[in-house]
Amino acid sequence: MMKQIGTLTVAVSLLASLTALDAVKSVQAMPAEAQIANVDKANSYKANAPKRLTAQQIIDGLQLQAHVEGGYFRRTYQADHRDKITTEHGSRYLLTSIFYLLTADAPIGHFHLNRSDILHFYQGGDPIRYTLIKPDGGLEQVVLGSDLAAGQQLQLTVKGGIWKSSELLAGAHGYGLISEAVSPGFDYSDMTLATQGALLTLFPQHKHWIERLAK
Repeated sequence: MMKQIGTLTVAVSLLASLTALDAVKSVQAMPAEAQIANVDKANSYKANAPKRLTAQQIIDGLQLQAHVEGGYFRRTYQADHRDKITTEHGSRYLLTSIFYLLTADAPIGHFHLNRSDILHFYQGGDPIRYTLIKPDGGLEQVVLGSDLAAGQQLQLTVKGGIWKSSELLAGAHGYGLISEAVSPGFDYSDMTLATQGALLTLFPQHKHWIERLAK
């Protein structure tokens, strides 16, 4: 009986060895074509991958111009197919939108206040940190970027009446690109660009951020 068990054990071990050997032979038998196909596929992906743009290429490609608050922008849409809406400060488009870019050479959108609500959409590049001071003095910081695991967001809404600044964070690109949708549509008369002195008078508790991010 023991002899039979021993024979069976040897047979099972031999079968396992042969199965493993067949698996190795099977892999080795797919030689060139599978390996070459994989290499070709990798090379194809690499060849077709978009090249990283520079900040200047984005400025030129999107036809951006310098913004008074810092950074670069271009209006991309205004709802001129609809009647303008009436606000207490005059008639406005229902909605406008822009591209907005911060770069290593222009990394700050300085503190300012808009009457309209603004939605911000991350488009690409390095993350951008928004520092917001609310009318009651509360301070909030939100980072727009692609690293969701790190708490970054793809979208941010800033309601009218909030002081807002933006700052490019360090990264591999040297720029951060977003889009904004503004409603009621943007008008320069609805925007107040802060000075350090005026903002420090209102919110002395936020001296560090005001001195860093206000003109």
